[in-house]
Amino acid sequence: MAARDLTTGLSYSYGKSLRTATASIVKVDIVIALLLQAQREERGLTSAEKALAERTITVSDNDAATALWHSIGGADGLASANRKLGLRDTEPGPGESWGSTTTSAADQIRLLAALTSRKSPLHSASRRYLRHLMRNVTPEQAWGVSAAGSDAEVKNGWLPRERHGGAWTVNSIGIVRQDGHTFLLAAVSERDSTMQSGVQAIEHIAETVTAALARASRDT
Repeated sequence: MAARDLTTGLSYSYGKSLRTATASIVKVDIVIALLLQAQREERGLTSAEKALAERTITVSDNDAATALWHSIGGADGLASANRKLGLRDTEPGPGESWGSTTTSAADQIRLLAALTSRKSPLHSASRRYLRHLMRNVTPEQAWGVSAAGSDAEVKNGWLPRERHGGAWTVNSIGIVRQDGHTFLLAAVSERDSTMQSGVQAIEHIAETVTAALARASRDT
């Protein structure tokens, strides 16, 4: 788990050494790579690219994500984008296995920072566009770190893994606002016995950490 309070500058991290499969949270990274590619070519997204990006984020459509994965140049394209974003711990998945990309919670905070910082390689219009998609994730997929606030932009990932005997990898990243604070939150987990147990753990820790960060800012 990693968290950053953009309002106060306070941060928190736990389990720094964990590197786990992204599952579908990598779809945010894929769309960022697409937006950086379009910026480099000095153009906006085509209508077809917008349709794919919308399905990739709002309903977590795997076919749309695969199409964009090919469009950005697969693992090499993602790695190139991640160098621009300053990611350190993210290794793109092989072939078409974008969901097998591995990452850390800290890198996911760096990814979210690219959606909120004026120093981001993403133009302001690109940042607003992707955050709009994350704000409009279909309700049944809007669980996870969004539990920490009443206003959230979120993307989640969930995947049972054979290498862990069918246990679940459950991840959630997002930008959450609550009580005058804006938080960047990233929770990654693996070996959960069920998807629901992973979701419940993420929601509990997101609520606990944000409350502690807000309380710490009042006490200083």
